[in-house]
Amino acid sequence: MLEPFSVVWPKERIDQLRQRIRAYEFPTMIEADDWRFGCKRGFLRDLCQYWVNEFDADAAAMILNRYPQFRTRIDDIDLHFIHVIGEARGQRPLLLVHGWPGSIIEFWQVIEKLAFPSRHGGAASDAFDLVIPSLPGYGFSGKPNRPFGARSTARLFDELMRDHLGYRSYLAQGGDWGSAVCAWLGLEHGAGLRGIHLNYLLVQPSGDAQTNEEKSWLVARDQVQQQLGAYAALQGTKPLSLAYAMAANPVAQAAWIVERFYDWSDRRERDFAAIFSRDDLLIDIMIYVMNDAFASSAFYYAAAAAEHVRQMPPGVSVTVPTAFTAYPDPRMPAPPRSWVERGYNLMRWREAPRGGHFAAMEVPDFFIDDLRGWAAAIA
Repeated sequence: MLEPFSVVWPKERIDQLRQRIRAYEFPTMIEADDWRFGCKRGFLRDLCQYWVNEFDADAAAMILNRYPQFRTRIDDIDLHFIHVIGEARGQRPLLLVHGWPGSIIEFWQVIEKLAFPSRHGGAASDAFDLVIPSLPGYGFSGKPNRPFGARSTARLFDELMRDHLGYRSYLAQGGDWGSAVCAWLGLEHGAGLRGIHLNYLLVQPSGDAQTNEEKSWLVARDQVQQQLGAYAALQGTKPLSLAYAMAANPVAQAAWIVERFYDWSDRRERDFAAIFSRDDLLIDIMIYVMNDAFASSAFYYAAAAAEHVRQMPPGVSVTVPTAFTAYPDPRMPAPPRSWVERGYNLMRWREAPRGGHFAAMEVPDFFIDDLRGWAAAIA
């Protein structure tokens, strides 16, 4: 059963949140105030002052309530999702899957044009029906009572699309953990899947590197992981330790999340503030803070090891038609095309000139055109 859902943030909880932010005592800084060692102190102070004094929580809730949203129960988990029936009228369902530390808000800038292209000078034939779920343990979805990762999520999302929404077949797109969900949809739930589109490679093919390009990429990938992957090591091994530190601490949660947005965005041509507004960041942070979802989302990393999410079984590959767009993502250098082809039925390859880890937020128009071209090639 589908139950309509709306975001409601009671005034009492917003007042309590503001009191906690005001009461936070910033630690004494030893090093220079920059981003090298974490979220920049000056930026975080300014963000918190804006959060307390100017951020409009009611307006943020109205933004999140712009599109129809629902909850449905699958395997004892209340799964939340946006469902926009566009000009396609059920003919081109597209599942959009976010990652961490993102949320459904990652796709807000692309929903209207993807669902209703004729309103923006496009062709109605390019329209999609959009389904945008909150990952289990994230946002407005329920919290599993055990570590629950991308492989299990793929099973839930396939059931959502086919059994609960009645789509006989569908397309799926994802980055970050969303790319892992899409990969496991292709690996284990391909019957109803027409194609997947990835802008991040999390589920790796089995086997060793064979070419010099592949070997160089693995070295570069491991170097970036060493530089930027400390958060993942902690969330993947000791998520409870982090949860205790973050509980009822909105400033600490904001710092942890904002640092990822800063490190992973493409800042070669634009300042951080030009890529993400303070409202952009705070709406995403609010989705974690107001739903007490920081700890449950961190457990997604611990579940990855238990579910063997990151590595394809030997001799197994994704046979579903796959598209990959290589963005200049600081979180991970784009893999060689040959590496992707070893694990996926790669039918389309594109290299984006700009845009980082949060592609739909950073370069929404390119993201939209890319998805339209991919879907048209499949059709």
